[in-house]
Amino acid sequence: MKYSRILLKLSGESLSGNGNHGISESVLNEYAGQITDVAGKGCEVAIVIGGGNIFRGLSGTESGFDRVKGDQMGMLATVINSLALESAITRLGFRAKLFTSIRMEPVGELYNRDRVVESLKNKSVCILAGGTGNPFFTTDTAAALRAVEIGADVLLKGTRVNGVYTADPEKDSKAVKFEKISFREAIERRLKIMDSTAFTMCYENSMPVIVFNMNTKGNLMKLIDGMKTGTLISV
Repeated sequence: MKYSRILLKLSGESLSGNGNHGISESVLNEYAGQITDVAGKGCEVAIVIGGGNIFRGLSGTESGFDRVKGDQMGMLATVINSLALESAITRLGFRAKLFTSIRMEPVGELYNRDRVVESLKNKSVCILAGGTGNPFFTTDTAAALRAVEIGADVLLKGTRVNGVYTADPEKDSKAVKFEKISFREAIERRLKIMDSTAFTMCYENSMPVIVFNMNTKGNLMKLIDGMKTGTLISV
């Protein structure tokens, strides 16, 4: 096993499956299955999931919402997704614990780095909801922050495409995939991998990032086992 502790970043949109909104039960169960497979192997797993399938703060501002209120609504959307994932994991017989960046007991425990690390060591999958707890920061930034805080070996970003390309492969058939790329080159090429705050945090703290296709069954286990899939971004 190459990685003993990971931070897995999932997008909210991916949970909707082929739809634009809501939660697809089949996708939810597939993700839970992959997560419990690696947890069962002894890998410590922390997860940050977005809320774009329910509400996006930036989209809300375009509809007239105040940015702060919109981002707060987005934070609550991540909690809904996190609760769904927690339930799916526990149904498979594994322990899962939900932490929230804003106080909302009994929904989840208030995030505390030491409590999360303790829970990981006790073989609980830890789901970290609510983003950073502050407006103007994305769940990508929350994932980068939490990965550094808990001392993860790697930040795994699950997407719909298998890595980083020279252009959007869903729009450009000539896009070429990178097997490996440095943070500096990604910045110079202006590749849209994560928001700049998250990307800079990973760069400055030497936190490697792997972008991979979470929708391909078995990919998460391949990464844990050290097999090549997706794109590695490192210093």
